[in-house]
Formats: sequence, C-alpha cells, structure tokens
Amino acid sequence: MSTNTLESTEERELREVRETLGAALATAQEHLEQNGGFLPFAVTLADDDELRLVFVTPGEPDDEGNVDTESMLADILELLRQGRDGYRAVAIASDVILPEHGSDGIHAAAEHRAGGLMAAVVPYVQTTEGFTFDTAEADTNEPLVWVD
Repeated sequence: MSTNTLESTEERELREVRETLGAALATAQEHLEQNGGFLPFAVTLADDDELRLVFVTPGEPDDEGNVDTESMLADILELLRQGRDGYRAVAIASDVILPEHGSDGIHAAAEHRAGGLMAAVVPYVQTTEGFTFDTAEADTNEPLVWVD
C-alpha cells in the first residue's frame, strides 16, 4: 500500500503504471547486461502489491537460430488476459530494432486496469565494454489486456 494516504486514485494509477513500466525496462537492461539479449516477457503488479515476471517458453528456433518472438508476445498477451482479474497493472517488454537510431532498443508498454497507458523505448548499442543505453523516450501504446 502507498505510504501517502492522501494519494488520489489517479495518482496511484499513474504510480502503478510507472512502477510496472520501470520494472520491465530495468529487467530488460539487466538481462541484456548479463546474457547479451532477452526474449519478450511481462511484469505484473498484482492486487497483493507484488511485482512478478511472466515468461513463456520460446518455440523451436528456425534454420538461422532465431525464435518467433511475435508468437511469444501473443502467448504472453493471452496469459495476461487470462489472469487480468488479479492484476492492477502489466507491462510487456521486447527487444526491437530502431532504424531511426541505427540501433536496437528495449520497448516496454504498460497498461493499468483503470485505463492508464504508458510506453517507452530505450535505445542501446553493444560495445566492447558491454552495453550503452540512451535515455528512455516516451512512446505510444494501445490497451491490449483490458480491451473488452
């Protein structure tokens, strides 16, 4: 629960969306630094105030060793929709190509069950020392979990 008892419903919603989005971006950065990459995943903020990670098993890689991340994102979205009654907010993170930056990026989109939306992209490049992350840039997103 919030330590600020005067926090309005709108303020709480915004804080929860930010918290969930921030957890997704931070987790993706951590996976990049530790493993050199990451597959799509989600972060949920449950009614018990706990943040949890949601992963799905990738399918078999193709002939070039690539996994179908679009299929993984669809599976994650389906899991989130099935469990949405127990969540206050969710965020989905994926690795994206940013042609306008000439780099890759972490994309994360968060959604609150009350309707709040927030998304960001963090461009990054791999260097000999590891990864260099640019500042997060706001992005747009549409509701995907609480849509009906």
